Amino acid sequence: MDDVLTGLLDLVQSVDPLLRTLLAGLAMVLETSVLLGLLVPGDTVAVVSATAVVGPVEFASLVVALVLGALTGESIGFALGRHFGPAIRRSRLGRRLGEHNWTRAENYLARRGGIAVFVSRFLPVLHSLIPLTVGTSPMRYRTFLAWTTPACLLWATAYVSVGAAAAGSYRELADRLHGAGYVFVGIVVAFAVVVLLVKRLVHRREEKHMARPDDDAV
Repeated sequence: MDDVLTGLLDLVQSVDPLLRTLLAGLAMVLETSVLLGLLVPGDTVAVVSATAVVGPVEFASLVVALVLGALTGESIGFALGRHFGPAIRRSRLGRRLGEHNWTRAENYLARRGGIAVFVSRFLPVLHSLIPLTVGTSPMRYRTFLAWTTPACLLWATAYVSVGAAAAGSYRELADRLHGAGYVFVGIVVAFAVVVLLVKRLVHRREEKHMARPDDDAV
């Protein structure tokens, strides 16, 4: 495992840091716009990119790139929802998502307002639908940004921290400990389990708010 993992980490690190950071940001633009978040795994992009981070400058640069990419993509989704929301919903991809998902997103936003925008960053499917749904709603763009920006920052910082910590721990142990790759895998798996549990907890707590609209939106 160590040889394979070393090869993969070296491959990621061989990419020029500036190019690597820009590609990560571009991936986030795609991940958060026009429903492509259902196809492009932003979580994976963040962790893989973070494994090559060396020093605080690269760390901060990657976080900024991921946040700006996510905000750009979500802004595109907002604009498309504002101008073409019904058409996207009726499109082939929109129909494949299921009318119930669109209705859940609308009801959730109607009831929770800005909180729905913040929480949706951490929930599957909804984080792709909410920007489009907000675009079709009365919520103003600056209100949307005020809620989604801290969510994107929290998300990016968490994933970059884990990716960088896992890779850094592995590189420190690789020359001294046989099977150091399991340390890397263990950190990533432990984080993935925590994320899954938190997402399930949040989903259960918020599920009741998705079932019906309300008048007390934030």
